[in-house]
Amino acid sequence: MTRIAFAGEHGAFAEDAVLAWRPDADPIPVPGFREVFQAVAAGRAPDDPPGVLPIALGALPIENLVNGTIRETYDLLLEHDLVIVGEVIVPVQLCLAALPGERLETIERVYSHIQALGQAEAFLRTRPWSLLTTYNTAGSGKLIAEGRERGAAAVLSPRAAAAYGLQVLAHGIQSVPDNRTRFLIVARPDEAAARKGEATARPGAVVAGYRTTLALAVRNEPGSLHRCLGVLAAAGLNMSKLESRPDRRHPWEYVFWVDLDGSSADPATAAALDELRGVAVMVRLLGSYARAMDRWEG
Repeated sequence: MTRIAFAGEHGAFAEDAVLAWRPDADPIPVPGFREVFQAVAAGRAPDDPPGVLPIALGALPIENLVNGTIRETYDLLLEHDLVIVGEVIVPVQLCLAALPGERLETIERVYSHIQALGQAEAFLRTRPWSLLTTYNTAGSGKLIAEGRERGAAAVLSPRAAAAYGLQVLAHGIQSVPDNRTRFLIVARPDEAAARKGEATARPGAVVAGYRTTLALAVRNEPGSLHRCLGVLAAAGLNMSKLESRPDRRHPWEYVFWVDLDGSSADPATAAALDELRGVAVMVRLLGSYARAMDRWEG
């Protein structure tokens, strides 16, 4: 059985991502995104007993349809020596849940992760509730259930609400009905090499070609980014995403994140990446992996 780390508590959307990747996996909850990277890098969680199977993979959100990029994940990818080996897309169905016997009229406080509060903003603004952030959607439900906190509700998934014995007060409160989150699956480089091709070999896996993710830094001078993008355009590579993040080593300079359609194993793509290294200050290949088929794609 493959042990896969995720951030939060059982019932979290990240656990849904783990089980979507491998239905037979053993999902291992850790407190946060950084702890996922640390657990995968070390092969174990802090409270693992001796002799337990190592943690092989980690699941991390990278992009939500409503709130956009999960920037902490990008920063941690640069900080750690892990490789992206796959991705999954998880539907985000949110509900408002509380202890049995509560009603909408009795709720004073609503807990959830800041991302989920944002994804349910239109519904939450219909009442004068105090909105309080927690580390995880499922964790907000666990907090209320374990503390038997009256007058409080959580924004979380229906599965998490059921797991913690909460009563659903409102279903489908996400502002976008087809809301969903893209998760990355990461591994140590040695583990990634051993699992090459696993994404397409999974029973029932549906993929839509390949995606290559890289980070690059350019000289702080006119036309430097244009030259890099010109290399990709000349090679006929479709850039599906371009994102910038502050370069923490150099104030007011930036690292650019690029998603390309295609595999780095393709000779034309590999040649373009080699050429790119000649015009950029830094190019780091984060992974080339099977792109998950979004069921909303026509």
